[in-house]
Amino acid sequence: MKDSTLSSPSTVPEAAPDKALRQEMRRRAIAVREALGAAERQHLTVQLCAQLSPLLSRLAPRSIGFCWPYRGEPDLVAFVGDWLAQGRERLAALPVVLAADAPLMFVLWRPGMALMDDAFGIPVPAQREAVDPDLVLVPLNAFDDAGYRLGYGGGFFDRTLAVRHPAPLAVGVGFELGRVASIRPEPHDLPLDWIVTESGTFGPFRGKNPI
Repeated sequence: MKDSTLSSPSTVPEAAPDKALRQEMRRRAIAVREALGAAERQHLTVQLCAQLSPLLSRLAPRSIGFCWPYRGEPDLVAFVGDWLAQGRERLAALPVVLAADAPLMFVLWRPGMALMDDAFGIPVPAQREAVDPDLVLVPLNAFDDAGYRLGYGGGFFDRTLAVRHPAPLAVGVGFELGRVASIRPEPHDLPLDWIVTESGTFGPFRGKNPI
């Protein structure tokens, strides 16, 4: 795979402020991911799901939140549908943006249910039944070996996890091409609990016990 790392010193000048470094890491991670061919993206997603499945078996959540694929992210829709089919008590949920500065709302999702596009053009359930997932699959753009991630800059997942008591386990899911030496975390940033890529499962980063 070409350009499989974002940690090259040529990415941005070393003297650039951390904010500019983070913006460039995010921009380049998305660009490299979107440049993948459909067959390669599908191949990487299959490998990622093979790593994710045993972690979910170990953590044994009864409900999970996940995201509809956006801008070349791994497509976990079929994987989550298969996970649901393995237990009648299981629930899955998709996030809904309520306001720019508000936490996400997770709403019940089942395969085949009616969807509508949100303000970002991402499908969400047309009917909203709130779910409080005990594990959330969090999409990754750039990420590092300490468990920190860069999303899209809106802070939605950070706000959501911060207001949940107890907070759900946060499992980052993404391709290895987004790995960097450090995302330059800010003081308010918290690491994920786990990160899963096509290469393996990494963590735990926050020392949480399995649910």
